[in-house]
Amino acid sequence: MATRRRRLPTPAYVLLGAVGALLVFGLIMVYSASSVADYVQLGDSAYHMRRQAIYALAGIVGLGVASMWDFRQRRGRRLVLTPARVAWAVWAVAAVGLFAVQVAGVGKYGATRSIDLGIGFIQPSEFAKLGCLLVVAALAAAYRQGKLSPRGFAGRAGAAVGLVLVLVMLQPDLGTTLAITTMVFAMLWLAGIRLRWFALAGALGVPLAALLVRIALYRMERVTAFLDPWADPADSGYQIIQSLYAFGSGGLFGVGLGVSRQKFFYLPAAHNDFIFAIIGEETGLVGTLAVVLMFGLIGYAGTRIAVACKDPFGRLMAGGLTAMILIQALMNMAAVTRLMPITGIPLPFVSAGGSSLVLMLTSVGLIIAVARAGAADRIRAVGRTEIKESHSARTLEWRRDSGSHLPRAGGGGTADRRRA
Repeated sequence: MATRRRRLPTPAYVLLGAVGALLVFGLIMVYSASSVADYVQLGDSAYHMRRQAIYALAGIVGLGVASMWDFRQRRGRRLVLTPARVAWAVWAVAAVGLFAVQVAGVGKYGATRSIDLGIGFIQPSEFAKLGCLLVVAALAAAYRQGKLSPRGFAGRAGAAVGLVLVLVMLQPDLGTTLAITTMVFAMLWLAGIRLRWFALAGALGVPLAALLVRIALYRMERVTAFLDPWADPADSGYQIIQSLYAFGSGGLFGVGLGVSRQKFFYLPAAHNDFIFAIIGEETGLVGTLAVVLMFGLIGYAGTRIAVACKDPFGRLMAGGLTAMILIQALMNMAAVTRLMPITGIPLPFVSAGGSSLVLMLTSVGLIIAVARAGAADRIRAVGRTEIKESHSARTLEWRRDSGSHLPRAGGGGTADRRRA
């Protein structure tokens, strides 16, 4: 009976707890990392923190709405919001947004990625990640169930993802392109696609990625800065050098919360892409490991939820969303610590950025929807088991009493009448 009363499984609470901890810590660190620059440039030290809090509230609403989505197809039930319809709808809205960026986008740092809505900026490329993930999950589930041929699956998935990648590269945004590509590969691996397709995609993708880096000067500068930042410490290597200084200053326990020196206009993008460096400076190795631990808990909980789900689409969606969160976290932390070239990928739930935060919290809501569906399946399974066991017990009692349904205390059993 305790199982029936539980609305969510334990991994769902672990996931929500880890995300909540990162969200609260992120608000604190956004304020710490941006307060000096905001006060000098805008006269309001809490400008970015306040905007981040507003986006967090919007993301929490998205989490709640997404967590209520029942995506399962059941006998005798007409499902309006089918996985395919929702997936293609999200993908279509994101694609329209990417086209709109090419027409009326706002440029920053040499790239045009945002649309000014008057009340704030939105990056369609962030939501294109979710659209691609849902489409690939829906197509892969149909393929695994025999509803779609291998050629049909490859053609539709390739067209959907390929169009998004082309539009993202026109901004240009190689970091998001790599994030989407890696996420799709993770989805295909979860779907059990044969390894030869991965080998073919790698044989085509690696030379293409190298060509894209080679033809753009700023991308080559990022690669050379990654290999040797001190070769050009005043220009291409400046940001990563300042990031390493931040980690080096933090030591084991950090210089103290709010006492960062690098945020005094030394480290560019301190409150968004490079906020992990400020975390390392102010909270030290202990703080950075705590952040890594929270993402580890998210990976554990998301994997448990995906494995426990019996629905093919739900399993792939939860696994893919978990992979998306972890891939972006790893790419951000690797770039900030000079384990890979700078990609411009924010740290999920922590970095300042409205589109990314709303997307990530909504994605968590979809994972919770999968956990809710898995819990409902387990409740029904337990109910069927109890009914079966109850039926078996009544059958055994009927046989023991020689078929009598009357109480033995009344002396009305069949065996008593025979003795009489």
